[in-house]
Amino acid sequence: MSKRDYYEVLGVNQGSGGADLKKAYRRLAMKYHPDRNPDDSVAEEKFKEAKEAYDVLSDPQAKATYDQFGHAGLDQTRGGGSSPGGMGDIFDSVFGDIFGGGSRGGNRVYRGSDLSYDLELALEDAVSGKEVKIKIPNLVGCGSCEGTGSRSKQSPMQCQTCGGVGQVRAQQGFFSVQQTCPHCRGAGKSIADPCGSCNGSGTVRGSKTISVKVPAGVDNGDRIRLSGEGERGQNNGPSGDLYVNVVVKKHAIFERDNTNLYCEVPIDFGIATLGGHLEVPTLEGRVSLKIPPETQSGASFRLRGKGVRSVRGGGIGDLICKVAIETPVGLTKKQKALLQELTESLSSNTKHSPRAKSWLDGVKSFFDEIM
Repeated sequence: MSKRDYYEVLGVNQGSGGADLKKAYRRLAMKYHPDRNPDDSVAEEKFKEAKEAYDVLSDPQAKATYDQFGHAGLDQTRGGGSSPGGMGDIFDSVFGDIFGGGSRGGNRVYRGSDLSYDLELALEDAVSGKEVKIKIPNLVGCGSCEGTGSRSKQSPMQCQTCGGVGQVRAQQGFFSVQQTCPHCRGAGKSIADPCGSCNGSGTVRGSKTISVKVPAGVDNGDRIRLSGEGERGQNNGPSGDLYVNVVVKKHAIFERDNTNLYCEVPIDFGIATLGGHLEVPTLEGRVSLKIPPETQSGASFRLRGKGVRSVRGGGIGDLICKVAIETPVGLTKKQKALLQELTESLSSNTKHSPRAKSWLDGVKSFFDEIM
């Protein structure tokens, strides 16, 4: 199968300059990138085709050969190879140039590193949402050299080894090997007097403050991605991303499980026995909880719609109140006497304590069996 004309592939004419070639290539690479077209073999082939065309037309020597002899001339120069570079070259160039590596204007550029930040939130803020300001470490321009990387603050000079392209090419017969320039390490520029503060990089460790909009309903383990707020890229490469990890602090009253809230409500044995009403807290204020007579410790009561709405949508959860009967402490002599009288009165009839009677019957049966 014959190859298409490289100018036709990129949609440019033969007189197009480097900027037009790069613009056309980036447009096609973004459109047909494998990450955007999973399991699409047609898109993958178009992606490779665009990369091959750009590799040739952006290389003055290869372009001149192609303009004069076409594909046949390139095949002869490469010893019959079908692509200017292998898969490693494709991903290094396209992933780098568009998503963080590769080259711009002939110089190697690198995408900045992603950053991670743990953001602690109160339960109330996680439920209702909040905008917070955070301070994160980051690379900033060096103040000593004003970002030039040079002690004398002079702009870096073009690397004499690679001529500013960041790469060197070694020719052996029909084979040509392209490597990163060992002198400038792909930057295409060199600094005669590196700055002592930043060692010639032009950047130093600093920090920046950014605002984070926390959506309502986030929970422990949720992550907020802030595009371009990570480390600054090298050689004008794109910045990385910032990932804000949500950590909800332990609450004094409530525990959260998905969209439901749970809390323990202590009650005295008088209300548990006779019933009554208690005021219990919710995230929206106080509500009245009805306690029916003869409530046992550990009983749970559900308040509909008093929980949380998930950040992913859906209905609002419930508040589940679990009662715990509290034993009175610090009794006076009179109170102890009254309690003793009540205890004796209740113990005279087992119908007042059905669970205790059942348990005692079980214990008696257990000992009867092992005797």
